[in-house]
Amino acid sequence: MVRLAKRFTFFLLFLVMTAGVSLAAVPQESNEILPLSQVRAGMQGYAYTVFAGDQVEKFDLVVVGVMPNFMGPKQSIILVELKGPKVEHTGVVAGMSGSPVYLEGKLAGALSLKLGIFTKEALAGVTPIEDILHPPEPSAGMAPGAGQFALPTTAAAPGGLPYGAALQPIETPLVFSGFQPSALQPFLTQLQSYGFVAAQGGTAEARPDDGKLAAGDMAGMVLVEGDASINSACTVTAVRGDKVYLCGHPFLNFGDVQMPMARSRVVTTLSSELSSTKIVNMGGSIGTITGDHLTAVTGKLGPPPAMIPLDLTFRMGSAEKKLHFEVVNHPKLTPLLVALTTFNGVSQNYLYGEGTTLHLTGEIRLKGHVPVQIENTVAPTDTMAPDSLPIALVVQNVFGRLFTNNFEIPAVEHITLRVESLPGRQSYTVDSAWLEKGEAAPGETLKVRVLLRPYRGAARIEETTVRVPDQMARGTTLRVLVSDADWMNRASRGFVFASMAGGGGPDGLDQLIALMNRERHNDRLYVGLFVPAPTLVWDDKELPNVPLSQINVVDGRPGPGSVQVLRESLASESSIMLGGPVSGLISLNLQIR
Repeated sequence: MVRLAKRFTFFLLFLVMTAGVSLAAVPQESNEILPLSQVRAGMQGYAYTVFAGDQVEKFDLVVVGVMPNFMGPKQSIILVELKGPKVEHTGVVAGMSGSPVYLEGKLAGALSLKLGIFTKEALAGVTPIEDILHPPEPSAGMAPGAGQFALPTTAAAPGGLPYGAALQPIETPLVFSGFQPSALQPFLTQLQSYGFVAAQGGTAEARPDDGKLAAGDMAGMVLVEGDASINSACTVTAVRGDKVYLCGHPFLNFGDVQMPMARSRVVTTLSSELSSTKIVNMGGSIGTITGDHLTAVTGKLGPPPAMIPLDLTFRMGSAEKKLHFEVVNHPKLTPLLVALTTFNGVSQNYLYGEGTTLHLTGEIRLKGHVPVQIENTVAPTDTMAPDSLPIALVVQNVFGRLFTNNFEIPAVEHITLRVESLPGRQSYTVDSAWLEKGEAAPGETLKVRVLLRPYRGAARIEETTVRVPDQMARGTTLRVLVSDADWMNRASRGFVFASMAGGGGPDGLDQLIALMNRERHNDRLYVGLFVPAPTLVWDDKELPNVPLSQINVVDGRPGPGSVQVLRESLASESSIMLGGPVSGLISLNLQIR
C-alpha cells in the first residue's frame, strides 16, 4: 500500500508538472507595459504566435537596438533578432505581424516589420506598445491613408536601396478560399499595389470560443464571405476588455472603418527563403474592425457590421448555377472585390467555357435612390486574356463610378448579377448604310438599311426607319447617324464624358444614376436622326430646340458647370438588338424638299 501511495503521488506530481509545461506555452502575462524609454540593446525577450493549429507558441528574441523616428516623426521602431529553431528556420513569417513582444516580462510592442528577404538573421521591427495603445496624432496636413505601406514591384525599394537594406512591413496574407490562382492573375497588379500577399486557404466552421481571443492568437478582416471568401490574417497583440489590437502596422491605413472581424486558425507555416507565410483557415465572425492606423489595426468584439449581399447567376442553355456572397462596403475596396468575386464566380464555374458570348445584366439597389441598371455584352477575342475578364471590368467600372462620386457614399443594399452564355462569338461591324431615297418631306418616314458583317459569317442586312419632324423647313439638311452605342452616346450626350473628366458633371447621386441608366447598350445597332437645332444639355437633362436667346443667357454664366450646348438635336432614334457587340459609325445626309 505504501508503494502504491508513492506511485500515485508521483503520478500527481507528473500531471502538475506537465500541466505547468502546457500552460507555459499560453501567454498568461500581466497587463504591465514597458515604455520605449526603458528599452536597451541586448535585452532578452520573447514573443508569441501560432505556427500550426490553435497552439500559441513562444519564441525568444534579443533587442538589437532602437531606431528613433523610423516610421515618421516621433515614430520609433525596436529592432530585434528572433531566436529559436522554428523562427531561425522560417525567418519572419507573413501573418506574424502583431505578435506580442515581451521584454522583462512586460509587453513592449508588436512585431510589424521584417528586414530583407534573403538575410541570414531573422531580424524584425517592433512597433512600441505605447504607439499601439495610444496612437500619435497624425502629422498636420496628412490626409487619411497617407503613409500607406505598399510593397515595391521591382527588385529594389524606393530610392534604389536593395531589399536587404530596408525594413519592410511584414506582409499581411490575403487569404483566398474558393479562388484558383488563375482567377487572381488579372488582378495581381492591383492586389500588389495594396501590399498584399495572396495565399490560398479555407474556411472553418464557427466555434463558440472563436471570440475568446488572447495575445498570440490570429484574427483579421473579412472582405468577402459566402461561396468564396477573401480575408486578411495577422496576430493579436493584446486584448483589453472588448477591444482588440492586432497587426502592429496598418492593413491599408484607412483610418476609422467598419469591417467584420473574424478568427483565423493556422493549418501550418510554410517556410520559404523568399517569403515564409502561414496557411490559415478563416473561422467565424467575432466583431468589428474599427480602426486601421499606422501603428495597429483595432477591433471590437461583438456583432459584425452588415455587408453587401451579392447574388450571381450563371446560365448556359437550360443549366443554371447560383452563387451568393457578402462583400464589405468600402469605397476603395468594394469595386475591386466585386470585380474579382464576379470574375472568379464566372470563370471558375463548371458551366463556363471559353469561346462564348457573355451577356451581363444586373441591378444595384441603393438606399434612398433608384436602382442602377447594368447591361453589357462581351464577345470572345483571339487573345489569351480570359473571355470573362471584360465582364468583371464592366462591373468594376460601374462600382468605381458610384463610389468615386463627389456627393455621398452610396449605401448599397443588394447586388444582383446575371451572366448568360451564348455559343460562339457573336459580334458585328457596321459595313455600310443607305436611305431608301436621298430626300424627304416634313413628316415623312424613311427606311434605313444597314449592312452588317458578323465575325466569320455571311453579311446581313438590317432595316429600320426614321421619321422627319413635321416642322422641318424645306432645304434643310438633316443627318442620319448609324452607329454603335458608344458613338450614339457621344453624339447625343457628349458633355457627359467631357464634363465628368473635367470635374463637372451631375450635381448629385440621383443625376449620376440617371445618366448611367440612360447609357445605351453595346449589343444594339442605333440609328438616330439629328436636326440642325441647338440642344441645351444641363446635368442629366437634354433640352432640344432651345431658343437662341435662352441659350445665350445660360451659356454666359461665369462658370460652365455641367451645362453644354450641342449644335444638333436628336429628333428620333431607333435600335435593333443583335445579341452581340456592335462597332462602327456611318453618317448620312438627308435633304428636306
